Amino acid sequence: MTNVLEAILQTKREEIRALASTPCRPRLGDPRGASVVAGLVRRGQPDTLRLVTEIKRRSPSAGPLSTALSVADRALAYARGGATMISVLCDARYFDGGFDHVVEARQALDGAGLAVPILAKEFVLDERQLEEAAACGADAVLLIVRIVDGGRLGQLVTRARALGLEPLVEVVTEEELSLALDADAKVIGVNARDLDTLVMDAARAARVLAAIPDDRIAVHLSGLKGPEDVAAVAKTDVDAALMGEALMREDDPAPLLQAMLAAART
Repeated sequence: MTNVLEAILQTKREEIRALASTPCRPRLGDPRGASVVAGLVRRGQPDTLRLVTEIKRRSPSAGPLSTALSVADRALAYARGGATMISVLCDARYFDGGFDHVVEARQALDGAGLAVPILAKEFVLDERQLEEAAACGADAVLLIVRIVDGGRLGQLVTRARALGLEPLVEVVTEEELSLALDADAKVIGVNARDLDTLVMDAARAARVLAAIPDDRIAVHLSGLKGPEDVAAVAKTDVDAALMGEALMREDDPAPLLQAMLAAART
């Protein structure tokens, strides 16, 4: 693993120990995990590539991103702009995120009557993190195959669903895809960036995406910078694509989001 990834995981282990001695917060709202799969499915339908937008204030590779909008205002801008799902970073130390950001986004969306699901994007190693995500109002949760021991992935998938969360299982290679399928992942995201080397490999990502069975949801997770990239993905059988840093660099994401949605229409 890279030094950055190992440092993040060490931080997660410390946070999990702290969570273990902290009572779980009261649950915020009803889970919508069951609606996540239906909302993302596209293949076999003459429809638009679904866009998952992201709230991420910084990253180890990109540094600081825009903080011009509050979490609540950005969530509202994404939802009103046509996002299918909103990803919220939960890591505080490396991404300036937090589970409280999930709460802020959920409260803003519910207050505006917008039923857009929220993905809690965390480095999940333990069931207690799933409980925290569910309590904060998330509808889906990221599970990364690369950081979870083989048998644990299936356990985390099962526990997430029991909490009303639909797992988005992230893979990088064909071997990791096999593990995700064995764990009964319904929503599978492919990261074009290898977590160990941090090298982008679009060709490898395309191969893995093409290998995802038709009865699963295929999500392109990284490397899309603008409408041209979205248009290229929309011509494939991929169901959805995550737009992260490009939108987060915009103080007003609405114009770029509209351009991306236009490009997503096949």
